[in-house]
Amino acid sequence: MQISSILKPEAVRVIGAASSKKRLFQEVADIAQTAYGLDAQATVEALLDRESLGPTGVGHGVALPHARLDSISEVCGVFLILEKPLDFGAVDRQPVDIAFALFAPEDAGVEHLKALALVSRTLREQSFCTKLRANHDPATLYTILTEDQSVQAA
Repeated sequence: MQISSILKPEAVRVIGAASSKKRLFQEVADIAQTAYGLDAQATVEALLDRESLGPTGVGHGVALPHARLDSISEVCGVFLILEKPLDFGAVDRQPVDIAFALFAPEDAGVEHLKALALVSRTLREQSFCTKLRANHDPATLYTILTEDQSVQAA
């Protein structure tokens, strides 16, 4: 699995700021609706439900919100850079400025976990995140996310 198989170029954005986690999830849901045809309200609710189990801020300014939806047939994602970091309740208490949201079918099984592991591994690299943070053009961010995949997998 590669990031290019779960992320469309139109699902990569840079946003100025989100006033809260819920507002960020609304932004993610709006992008997911445009890029993948997901129902925005159901997407926000699924993200909030998952977040109520524990924060998905994994540290070092990165969050990996994720949810299962019965309305989709394959794993897909939304990538955001936040120009103004957001308190996300992350494990290291650092505000989040990189968010990669993943959505999987209810019955995705291992595919959901593979996608989550792939994104987690990719965004664990500090030099990779530094490169992402230095770019605010969505097309460039998409290229970085998808091209570096083969380098990191080697």
